[in-house]
Amino acid sequence: MNQYLQNKKGKVQSVFNKVYGKYDLMNDFMSLGIHRLWKKNMINWMAPYPKKKLIDMACGTGDLGKLFLESTKYEAKVLFVDANSKMLKKGKERLKKHKNISWKKGIAEKIPAPNNYFDYYTIAFGLRNTKNINKSLKEAYRVLKPGGRFFCLEFSKVQNSQLNMFYKNYSKIIPHIGKIIVGEKEPYEYLIKSIENFINQEELIELMVKNNFIKCSYRNLSGGIVAIHSGWKI
Repeated sequence: MNQYLQNKKGKVQSVFNKVYGKYDLMNDFMSLGIHRLWKKNMINWMAPYPKKKLIDMACGTGDLGKLFLESTKYEAKVLFVDANSKMLKKGKERLKKHKNISWKKGIAEKIPAPNNYFDYYTIAFGLRNTKNINKSLKEAYRVLKPGGRFFCLEFSKVQNSQLNMFYKNYSKIIPHIGKIIVGEKEPYEYLIKSIENFINQEELIELMVKNNFIKCSYRNLSGGIVAIHSGWKI
């Protein structure tokens, strides 16, 4: 499944090149800090075992992988992968004291990792930015071990009409917040459009099943503003 906005040449890279310096700060402003709770919720659902291997795709500056390491008392391993070199550099600086981690530049549609290698695959707010969701899911399946588990945290479709109205009105001011914090409106105009155009919870389940994942399920958080999707490889 191709995504129109993301397939415009250089669009996503241009967006993240503009915002990488204040990426985490802006995430806090946009979500009122709740994105940290969403990520903790995903790690809690995962309940990872120590000495397991995670690939964190579209890792940004590495905050989700850091939560994973903390939950395993730093006995697990993480490969952080992102398409943006500047984001990777910032992540390396943030987590330079931590062991058992490595970093690679790459995209979700062509992961720089071997077959059947990882116990867990996570992608938080990154699947929406891929050019092709099907290819990304195929690659996630490829790099997971048999018995491995896929997790996706992504903006989704709000279930409550009143909350949806509030959320849409709030979304309209996000580009203006971006202008104040980052100095740019355009990256956050893209963000809002990409959320609006992204598939719903059930459609993502269908794509996961199509790409061989089993026991697929999802949990809505904050009324469906975001959802966590889970699936297993056998």
